[in-house]
Amino acid sequence: MHTILQPEGWAKPVGYANGVAARGQLVFVGGQVGWNGQCQFETDDFVGQVRQTLQNIVAVLAEAGAGPQHITSMTWYFTDKAEYLANLRGIGEAYREVIGRHFPAMAAMQVVALVEDRAKVEIQATAVIPE
Repeated sequence: MHTILQPEGWAKPVGYANGVAARGQLVFVGGQVGWNGQCQFETDDFVGQVRQTLQNIVAVLAEAGAGPQHITSMTWYFTDKAEYLANLRGIGEAYREVIGRHFPAMAAMQVVALVEDRAKVEIQATAVIPE
């Protein structure tokens, strides 16, 4: 469906791809945070917010007839790098539970704050539905 771009001789990345080539209909998912469909946070737990954020991305993708397997790129923003790093195992479990074993190109960064005060993570995604 998509071609993973892995330069020869490079170490294989874990949990993401260095690049992805794809053709088809583009789907852009705006930054999602860890609240439910009624814009209410159900948890302040970092992994819980990641899980909800990923579920929100999947719900938006479904509106375009896409699924997690169509994601080509994700950008993660979080407010606390130490909290992110301390929760890698739980984040990985939540990711595999919601997205599966599909690993698009990714970037992750700590930011000073997110617009929603209770949000600990925000994720933006791009997907390509094959032609």
